[in-house]
Amino acid sequence: MSDIPIRKGRQLDKLREAGALAAEILKLAAKEVRPGVTTREVDQAALQFMKERGCTSAFKGYRGFPGQICISINEEVVHGIGGERRIQFGDIVKIDVGIFKDGWVGDNAITVPVGSLNSETERLLFATEESLAVAIDHAREGVRLGDLCASVEQCVVEHGFTVVREFVGHGVGRKLHEEPQVPNHWDNTMSSKGGRGPRLRAGMVLAIEPMVNAGTHEVKILEDRWTVVTLDRKLSAHFEHTVLVTKDEPEILTARPRLVPKLTGGLTVPTA
Repeated sequence: MSDIPIRKGRQLDKLREAGALAAEILKLAAKEVRPGVTTREVDQAALQFMKERGCTSAFKGYRGFPGQICISINEEVVHGIGGERRIQFGDIVKIDVGIFKDGWVGDNAITVPVGSLNSETERLLFATEESLAVAIDHAREGVRLGDLCASVEQCVVEHGFTVVREFVGHGVGRKLHEEPQVPNHWDNTMSSKGGRGPRLRAGMVLAIEPMVNAGTHEVKILEDRWTVVTLDRKLSAHFEHTVLVTKDEPEILTARPRLVPKLTGGLTVPTA
């Protein structure tokens, strides 16, 4: 973790551009999510959006991944592959978009509700998105990485849910995954010196991405060797932003409005 890149000047301009594009494509892909549409159709729509904007998928071909985006439904946590599964009313659909623009990465994710959700599912989405906001607020110079990571789990547990431990956030730059790893929890064994991890410095760029389960934190990988599901098959939510650490307020490079800024007792969203 001692080799965490510090970005400056033109590098930050490029990362801002990549982040803005990733956010735009994520927003457009999310609008494709509606009952009857297949996950492959959403994947291919995202590919077209990328082509129109002069960027490419950061996921396609990564360790053999076959999709343009990751699209995961209900009990699927992350790394779902677009296919023939049709989205249904009441689903929650996780869309993760990573792109390369001029050699720089933008990476972000959102959980899209399809139609009306019950209050428990709304709470899951709220808790996940809230834990992301809490973690982002820790992305300031001088804060220990471990404190940022621990803040995610603390927020999630307060809402009665669990965080996935096998998959983590990461640094972002010229590669999709750079130092440091950004878990959604922390313990002393995760630092080489046993403490709370390195201090964050202005210019570090982090992809912070809580993955939160309604039941057990345990997961398994399906036979396609990519799709991760909850072990108990209960719902999972995923939100992600690429964030620049600064000396003042953190800068969200993939900025978008909150999906669930407050609990309403049941969420209804347009499906067309």
